[in-house]
Amino acid sequence: MNTTINPETLLATRDLIAVGVQGDDVRRRMHGARTTFVRVFEVHVGAPPPTRPSGLAAGEFRIVGRPATEEIATEVVKATAALAAGAPVTGFSLADLHALAPDPDALASLCSRLHEAGLEAIAETPLDLLDQPAIGVRAARDAGLGVWRLTIHALPDHARIASVERARDLQAAVGGFHAFAPLPRTMSVTTPTTGYDDVKQVALARLIVTNIDSIQVDWPLYGPKLAQVALTVGADDVDGIAAVDPGVLGMRRSPIEEIKGNIRAAALEAVERDGRFRLLA
Repeated sequence: MNTTINPETLLATRDLIAVGVQGDDVRRRMHGARTTFVRVFEVHVGAPPPTRPSGLAAGEFRIVGRPATEEIATEVVKATAALAAGAPVTGFSLADLHALAPDPDALASLCSRLHEAGLEAIAETPLDLLDQPAIGVRAARDAGLGVWRLTIHALPDHARIASVERARDLQAAVGGFHAFAPLPRTMSVTTPTTGYDDVKQVALARLIVTNIDSIQVDWPLYGPKLAQVALTVGADDVDGIAAVDPGVLGMRRSPIEEIKGNIRAAALEAVERDGRFRLLA
């Protein structure tokens, strides 16, 4: 961690411009203007499509939802791998798999079966839902699965600093993470975050978690406007771009053109990647 950064002061300030400049400085030192994005085709654990949709252009096939049993998890992986035809298949939350197989040996066995069925990587590692994330990460990796992305399920105000410090410390302990998504996947009904909160959290993550390559923002979850602002305060990767174009808004409003346009409007360079975090252009 940069010793000149005071996390409490950063979160308390009303000067978003100063906060954003600090986050953007670190981002540009690490990545320049390059901003990556990935097109994701989501497969719900309970309803995998029988055939591959037409017009599909996915850099990642991602299984979403919590499997009720290990058998269901294995079957949906097999179905998704058949659809993916060689494209990266990711899936599940490490916390959900841990709930199915609480013991480290049982988790490793489950992960090994999922890997054999065609799963390449765990989709999410929610720091706040895992008591000992390093144990689960090692078990999944020993079974052959990638564990590349750290996430936050919920983020109460008192945990804002601790969440990013925990991401930094886990990377230092086990390594191998390519991206950290510091904004919560779920919103509190009673105490929702504001745009100010979210912008400062992204900047804080970039300033503190310098040992993880990318700070990520979720396009469908937080929307194009916040995603674009996040790219100017420290984020450099955009997740969840739609992989199928319904064709109702015209070529200029297709998902691929919309994300490229938003990145360029922020004076940044749009570069597509796949689910393995490999650049496609």
